[in-house]
Amino acid sequence: MKFKPAIALAFAALLTVATVGAVALPAFAQTPIDTDPLDDRSKRRLDNMEKVVRELRAIVFQGRDSGKPVVVQSAESETQLADLTEKMNDLQQALTQLNATNESLAHDLDQTKKALTRSQSDNAALIERLAGLEKRLGELETAQAQAQQAADTTQQAEAAMADAASPDEAFAKAKGFMDSGDYDSAEAAFAAFVRQYGDSPRAAEGSYWLGKTLSVRNANADAAQAFIAAIRGWPKTAWAPDAVLELSRSLVALGKPQDACQTLAQLAKYYPKAPPVVTAQAAKVRTQAHCTV
Repeated sequence: MKFKPAIALAFAALLTVATVGAVALPAFAQTPIDTDPLDDRSKRRLDNMEKVVRELRAIVFQGRDSGKPVVVQSAESETQLADLTEKMNDLQQALTQLNATNESLAHDLDQTKKALTRSQSDNAALIERLAGLEKRLGELETAQAQAQQAADTTQQAEAAMADAASPDEAFAKAKGFMDSGDYDSAEAAFAAFVRQYGDSPRAAEGSYWLGKTLSVRNANADAAQAFIAAIRGWPKTAWAPDAVLELSRSLVALGKPQDACQTLAQLAKYYPKAPPVVTAQAAKVRTQAHCTV
């Protein structure tokens, strides 16, 4: 509590009265009486009043001497304040520990999230790698199957060529595969024909049909070599103009437009009476190759 000077004067007056009463008490005590007029309850009240008077005196003197407001706190209030301060300190300490625990948990959670992200990334990489390996394995299995099939086809075609009694019969068997749409067998048969009957009159035509079968599966480099072998010497045959046209197409597919244009120029030179179908297709190839002539 804070007391102003006016209130202090009132306390001083009360102090004076209480002091006079306290001094007069001994006079009453000199009068002999048989019984004490004050019971225990009254004594306690008197003791409390004296305690209050002493506290008020101290307050008044302190305020008078210092000229400042006086703060009076009872012992019980100080104890309660101390208890509250201790409890607040305990709460502050508990809060600090809780914050530290939360920070630790947040750090652990962050590390767990990062680990989970890395794990997910690793799993995705493994899945992608596994998919790539499976795809590669599938491609290898397919290639192996195709190679085995090609080997079987080649073996059958070579056997057919070996069974032929003459080059014409061997050529007829290979052309039969071609006409039936069995281009794999036709390719193997004409390749065997060229190897076995390379010096026969129909060797060049065999190279031409071999080039046609190679073009079917876009083996352009091998097809170009076959067509070159077919038109070597510019033979005067019905299939020769088409062989020149097919060679120019293969050269365009191989990214050699200038060579294709030169080949088409030879077509007009050596085969001026080429079939209209060949001439029309040659004009389209010239456009594709951007030929100037």
